[in-house]
Amino acid sequence: MARTTFSGPVRSLGGFYTQGPNTVVEVANGTNTLTLDVANYAGRTLRTNDATLIITLPAIVATADPASSGPGADPNTINNLGATYRVFVETTASALAIQTNGTDKFVGSIMMVDTDSSGAVSGYAPASSNDVINFNGTTTGGIAGSWIEITAVDANKYFVTGILLGSGSVATPFADA
Repeated sequence: MARTTFSGPVRSLGGFYTQGPNTVVEVANGTNTLTLDVANYAGRTLRTNDATLIITLPAIVATADPASSGPGADPNTINNLGATYRVFVETTASALAIQTNGTDKFVGSIMMVDTDSSGAVSGYAPASSNDVINFNGTTTGGIAGSWIEITAVDANKYFVTGILLGSGSVATPFADA
């Protein structure tokens, strides 16, 4: 089915589900950098086998649709609030990073499971200036099986949640660029 746009709310009494080969996208592209866009990556699970990949999220555009767009929201709007990106680490990362454009910051929290301390769990929240999430495969997470979900929730705010697997003296994965 092609891309479809609705101008009002959609209601399903039986729920919605996503399946098929295009719902999980392998993002290891051999260049060690990847800039995401809404059309190709939002709403999908991004599976990475690249231990040193740097993923850059798209800039958040929170502006309203123009009044000239007619009834309902403009189907061609560049507003990307609500766009969600899920990243699943399939191969242990050594220098994987997810970053914003520098203006957008992270809010939310990530749970870290310390795999060499009988599953001890720690939680980490980003500081107000944090715009990078680093995975080093040990202390800041990124052991195979780690996952993270990031959603554009407001101007300059990406909400982040997930469970990272780490080892050693685990530490926050959040940082400033």
